Amino acid sequence: MAQERAGVSTFKGNPLTLIGPELKVGDQAPDFQLNKSLVDVVSLKDYAGKVKLISVVPSIDTGVCDAQTRRFNEEASKFGDNVVILTVSADLPFAQARWCGAAGVDRVVLLSDYKNNNFGEAYGVLIKEFALDMRAIFVIDANDKIQYIEVLSEMTEHPNYENALNALRALV
Repeated sequence: MAQERAGVSTFKGNPLTLIGPELKVGDQAPDFQLNKSLVDVVSLKDYAGKVKLISVVPSIDTGVCDAQTRRFNEEASKFGDNVVILTVSADLPFAQARWCGAAGVDRVVLLSDYKNNNFGEAYGVLIKEFALDMRAIFVIDANDKIQYIEVLSEMTEHPNYENALNALRALV
């Protein structure tokens, strides 16, 4: 059974239980299986040799998740081809594609954790109560070592964009 961590994060002040390990800076990034579409699946290996910023959002159709994804989409143009920005949510892939088209988001890659919450559990951000992933940021170097982590203590708050972007800049 996967490790459960109660009280790490909240939703509007109500405690949540996160499932999975508490990753630390310096850890090897866990592999994952995420859907790029209903049939296309990607893993960490698909981004081998690239610096990765993984922006985790509970649902792309909420205000903070929308703003977070748009912010990283804007920032993505400032980095070269050696950097990939991934946004992970439990939304269905066609809902993610619809949102990207409506929002004009074309620089970040949206990936879905809807099938089995593989990513959420591997990265310790799966919310037991909602079967969604907790808002978080992971910056992973080209050798797949975690260099920055922010798991939000309150689901409805924004991450520290500048800290995450500074961690990304330090690697390129």
